[in-house]
Amino acid sequence: MNNNYDKIAKNYDVLSRLVFGKSQVNAQINQLKSIGDKSIVLIVGGGTGWILEEISKIHSTGLEISYVEISKEMITLSKARNFEENTVDFVNIAIDDFYTSIEFDVILTPFLFDNFKLEKAELIFNKLNSMLKIGGFWLFVDFNLSKSKGKLWQRVLLNSMYIFFKTLGIVEASNLIEMTPYFLNRKFEIVQEQFYYNKFIKATVFKK
Repeated sequence: MNNNYDKIAKNYDVLSRLVFGKSQVNAQINQLKSIGDKSIVLIVGGGTGWILEEISKIHSTGLEISYVEISKEMITLSKARNFEENTVDFVNIAIDDFYTSIEFDVILTPFLFDNFKLEKAELIFNKLNSMLKIGGFWLFVDFNLSKSKGKLWQRVLLNSMYIFFKTLGIVEASNLIEMTPYFLNRKFEIVQEQFYYNKFIKATVFKK
């Protein structure tokens, strides 16, 4: 399993909205104000590319974006998006195999780490951290298992999702890794934290 969503690329957005409404979308959109003018941006696992259009509504020009996505089908869909006059370099490769000398002002990882087992999650975190400038922002969105009364239903829903994706041979992970401690251990500052879908989705803006 290589965390490749080719099989459901064309239906991915529809499926996610059937389950979560616009919660996944809003969680990402509400972070975008952290992207400054003329930023050098890395998006990892951007899916169908709708986020590029949302970014262009804030910055219609001046951004240099590296768009790393393992799914060829997702890349095809993303290239058809309207990203105005921003420069977008589409890289059809797994983040494991992505190397660059560029230092980024902003990194986006929407629902990326829920795909990984612990060892790979740690490797990817360290790799991306090395690519982010001091003072840069990491826009992190993923599922969250809270300590609220809804914890049981969250676990049931998350497990159902993992079963569905593993049946399709898409994801390698079987459980969710709490990534916030990794950021805090590296002295990242939490600039903004918001919850969606009854706290099942957490969106955090970290500053390095």
